[in-house]
Amino acid sequence: MLLILTLVTVALVVVALAGYLIAIAWALVATRRSVSAIADGLEAVAGHTQPVAEKLTTINGALVQVLAGLQAANGHLGRVASVFKLG
Repeated sequence: MLLILTLVTVALVVVALAGYLIAIAWALVATRRSVSAIADGLEAVAGHTQPVAEKLTTINGALVQVLAGLQAANGHLGRVASVFKLG
């Protein structure tokens, strides 16, 4: 009787472990798909952002010109403020 109970217990433990291992394998397959999709997305983002460096050089040059204009306007406003004694 004790031998039968031991064998049933061992069989239940083996079935439970097999079930957990199958569940883990299933989760790993799903994770692999997700990681693969993320990697594909990151490659697409890298391809789309590659021309940004060239455009930033152009934008930076234009912003330097805007800065010069704003500094000139600031100087004019400073002189106007001193004339009207606002500052």
